[in-house]
Amino acid sequence: MSASEKARIAWVDTAKGLCIIMVVMVHATLGVEVYAGTEGWMGKVVSYARPFRMPDFFLISGLFLGLVINRPWLRYIDRKVVHFVYFYVLWLTIQFAFKAPGMAMEQGVGHALIAYAQAYFQPFGTLWFIYLLPLFFLTVRLTKTLPAWLVLAWAAALEILPVRSGWITFDEFCARFVYFYAGYLFAAHVFAIADWARANTGKVFAFIAIWAPINGLLVFTPAPQALALFLQPDIGHSGATGGIAELPFVSLALAMAGIFVVISVAALISQKNWSAWLTWLGAHSIVVYLAFFLPMAVTRTVLLKTGIMSDIGTISLITTIAAVVGPVIFYGMVKWSGYGAFLFERPDWAKIDKPTAPTEKLQPAE
Repeated sequence: MSASEKARIAWVDTAKGLCIIMVVMVHATLGVEVYAGTEGWMGKVVSYARPFRMPDFFLISGLFLGLVINRPWLRYIDRKVVHFVYFYVLWLTIQFAFKAPGMAMEQGVGHALIAYAQAYFQPFGTLWFIYLLPLFFLTVRLTKTLPAWLVLAWAAALEILPVRSGWITFDEFCARFVYFYAGYLFAAHVFAIADWARANTGKVFAFIAIWAPINGLLVFTPAPQALALFLQPDIGHSGATGGIAELPFVSLALAMAGIFVVISVAALISQKNWSAWLTWLGAHSIVVYLAFFLPMAVTRTVLLKTGIMSDIGTISLITTIAAVVGPVIFYGMVKWSGYGAFLFERPDWAKIDKPTAPTEKLQPAE
């Protein structure tokens, strides 16, 4: 792989690093605010990033799909479905090991068992992202013979419609699939944007200077009451404000603008030596995503129970940092000790397709 090709991959990991921090931030911040019963300044940051936080993550997840879309079905299912099913089941069980005792004491053992069973149909807690990814990979594979414009139009319509079924899987699919499909369909254009950004730093900052206040204005300006019915549903409490940014068409346009900014910023900072930690974080984003729930919960509880600080925004920031750093430290311990690799790497017994010869890995770790 040439130096230029490595640079193209590096910015993708840098972008994923930015995204995983934003994802952890929303759970850490809103969790602190819910337990504290009040809002802090970090809540504003979460709301500001809401239009592009998950759209960008899903778009990047679809970027390299074109390289593998035509693989034999068995291999495709193994890499793009079984892979995520393994981690979902494993970490769902781990999370329940911590939460089930409390559920059992409050509502009985039966309730805890039912909640665990329901989590296979209604994604549990922070794990909904890896629950959706296999569905997206399957949908793209099954529709690849259809006209791309038709699938894209259908996906955009799903995002525009204010779907409120109450079933997280369906609601999130409707809200997010268009971005994943756009990543797959327009991958070459996305990489072209990154190349353009590296060659036009001044124009990138000029765009950000225009975009930043507009994004904030639309996020924090309440939508007209007459249009409240059309607002995007706040699935799982994600920092929605009821602002103009959540209206049909506006949400799609703001997401695309925010994605452009994240891609451009990632392309620029990935060239800097100081961003190596962020690129590494993005390459290991699944480590953070799977394991951040525990250091997040512990830090939040300690800070709120001890009362060593009172500013909710600062508590949220510290909780976010701990939730990002904690899994990295734990991952380092796993690699150092040689025990627990199955937590982050799928073992051979969980694979249904085993290649007879090693193949070069062409994309960053999921």
